Amino acid sequence: MPTFKVFRFNPDKDEKPYFDTFELPDIKGMTVLEGLYYILENLDSTLAFRSSCRQGVCGSCAMHINDRYNLACESQVATLGNVITVRPLSHMKIIRDMVVDLTPFFAQYEAIKPYLVPKEVPGPREFLQSEKDRARIDHHVDCILCACCYGSCPVVATDEKYLGPHALLKALRFIEDSRDGETYERLAFVASDEGIFRCHTIFNCQKVCPKDLDPTGAIGKLKMKSIWAKLTGKLGKNG
Repeated sequence: MPTFKVFRFNPDKDEKPYFDTFELPDIKGMTVLEGLYYILENLDSTLAFRSSCRQGVCGSCAMHINDRYNLACESQVATLGNVITVRPLSHMKIIRDMVVDLTPFFAQYEAIKPYLVPKEVPGPREFLQSEKDRARIDHHVDCILCACCYGSCPVVATDEKYLGPHALLKALRFIEDSRDGETYERLAFVASDEGIFRCHTIFNCQKVCPKDLDPTGAIGKLKMKSIWAKLTGKLGKNG
């Protein structure tokens, strides 16, 4: 029988966090998310956590499971041993149990302008993109904003102004999009002490990404692009 040790904290009544222990039936194919639902529906209806799609697409069930950040819906209980310890994402205010305040996370995402800025006034037809140009951004588009990288980043823990690996990965997604018209403005924005040059290249974000993306590599690429733009006098100019 698997044992779940679940982080609990209700700021309205608890002085400090603690762990609750639950024994669950051994159900073949059970995921950590299904285990949490079993606890909620059968053992403790006060347990709070987030989930939505249950298919590794929405990213809302990201949490710290045993020794790493991952999606609860993609974490098989059978591969985690007899004791599964579940904690919320780090570096964010705890609203209740596994539910954290994602406001700073999405504020940093919004800061990089996560939408296309057209190079010209939109016409009656869509902006076309070749298969080759689309392939350049394939690995950046797949980010589901689960915040695993954000929770694992030690720089986020020490600098609330740091944009974070999620926002910087998404910035590269638009910088490398052939349809976007603010390449150098975007580079100028991220090329700061709160952006790409604050990254310590520790690779935590790369290790925990459930979609096997490479935020560390994206940040390295942004550094090279921004330095080249600076040397050529284009940094901050419309590209």
